[in-house]
Amino acid sequence: MNICVFLSAADLDERYTRPAREFAKLIGKGGHTLVWGGSDVGLMKVVADGVQEAGGRLLGVSVEFLAAKARPGTDEMVIARDLAERKRLLLEKADAVVIMVGGTGTLDEATEILELKKHGHTDKPVVLLNTAGFYDGLKKQFRRMEDEGFLPRPLTDLVFFAEEPVGAMAYLEESRGIA
Repeated sequence: MNICVFLSAADLDERYTRPAREFAKLIGKGGHTLVWGGSDVGLMKVVADGVQEAGGRLLGVSVEFLAAKARPGTDEMVIARDLAERKRLLLEKADAVVIMVGGTGTLDEATEILELKKHGHTDKPVVLLNTAGFYDGLKKQFRRMEDEGFLPRPLTDLVFFAEEPVGAMAYLEESRGIA
């Protein structure tokens, strides 16, 4: 399975890097491919290292203005012209999506895939990995959107909330008929 992971390129502390490493190992040990922003810094590097060390493949999609930070030694690296093309390519190459901790770029990518699902333009499983309660506020906001009629589909049709990496992977594998 090609698993797209949206996440930060920031250097973060252990409460975020530990679960990211755990999920990366699950990707690699499962024989899956990491599809990610291609960066070799911060949390993106942590996940790519973990996947590679556990025997998984790396498929990066960087963007021209960040190409200097692209990870060397990937199985495949694509350089997109701009962020919109990067997002499109990441989603095209993925069988499933996991949203990890991140900033505005990660939030942009997350809302894009959820909007596509909402309108029936994709049926790829999407997991929001709520590491250390990072997305508690967003989860509450999504529930309010659902309760007040802003979502035409049930929230559970759009995204699965996982608190731990093992739950995220179990959901993905079950959704794709692997487990």
